[in-house]
Amino acid sequence: MAGKLIAENRRARFDYFLEQTFEAGLALTGSEVKSLRNGRANIAESYAAVEGDEIVLVNADIPPYAQAGPYFNHEPRRHRKLLMKRREIDKLIGAVQREGRTIIPTKLYWNDKGLAKLEIALAKGKQTHDKRQATAERDWQRDKARLLRDKG
Repeated sequence: MAGKLIAENRRARFDYFLEQTFEAGLALTGSEVKSLRNGRANIAESYAAVEGDEIVLVNADIPPYAQAGPYFNHEPRRHRKLLMKRREIDKLIGAVQREGRTIIPTKLYWNDKGLAKLEIALAKGKQTHDKRQATAERDWQRDKARLLRDKG
């Protein structure tokens, strides 16, 4: 990832086992691009869903661009088509339908060419005991770093 980060889904690593990541483009309107240039977006509660033979981003919040006016603005939480190669799309659709996986967006960023890209991950949901174990491991790493820093 060479570009500037717009939004990140930090909760995804806590709620899911992320197995494989993909990079996807987004089909955006002009006012959405302007709003993203201002650095305003939220992908924390979003996911990618299969609609027919395409994959769309659902529930991603890109707020309206203030200078666009009421007629040229966009719907903040509309479904946005993900632009990927057909082989990748077929692989993701197969994993969702056969294996019960979920497609979760992890990062929204500008690439080195200035295009908005979305990093998505094929994920499997964590259960409550997995989340507790992850929290305990994170706390132990924090305590261990504190002990090493204090002892010298």
